Amino acid sequence: MIRILRPRLFVQSIYDIDLDRLVDRGMRGLILDLDNTLIGWNQPQVPHELHDWLKAVERRRLKTCIVSNNVSQRVDRFSREVGIMAIARAAKPRRWAFREAMQRMGTHRHNTAVVGDQVFTDILGGNRLHLYTILVHPLSDKEFWTTRLVRRLEKAVLPNHETFRMGERG
Repeated sequence: MIRILRPRLFVQSIYDIDLDRLVDRGMRGLILDLDNTLIGWNQPQVPHELHDWLKAVERRRLKTCIVSNNVSQRVDRFSREVGIMAIARAAKPRRWAFREAMQRMGTHRHNTAVVGDQVFTDILGGNRLHLYTILVHPLSDKEFWTTRLVRRLEKAVLPNHETFRMGERG
């Protein structure tokens, strides 16, 4: 697999991320994708489980910023509801939104992780800046039509994509 497309860590969902281990690794900020990472694509309600996870993140003093390619209305509404700063229409994998998120959080490349469900947006964008990248399995099969097409390419570049070989790479 092309190294720039490979995440540092594969997990089933955000709930499987060992937050204490991230803190021990020196992480101070999390750049979070929205759709199919934190919440199902265009899902309006925020699950209680997500609120609890975000509180766990906050207890560990990890800063957070949502970086999404979705439209401002969707991203801003979610951001207000959960109390996390956000950047919409990010054009990932372009780097400007990742840099803007780090600036807002007061973090740097060496202490920021990116969490997302897409290789060609979240992981590629984070790896281009040498951030610690975490790939999660998409929450839902419902996605924007272009995302469904890109998923076919992901299967070609990710070994064991369907089973998500869990664990960390060196």
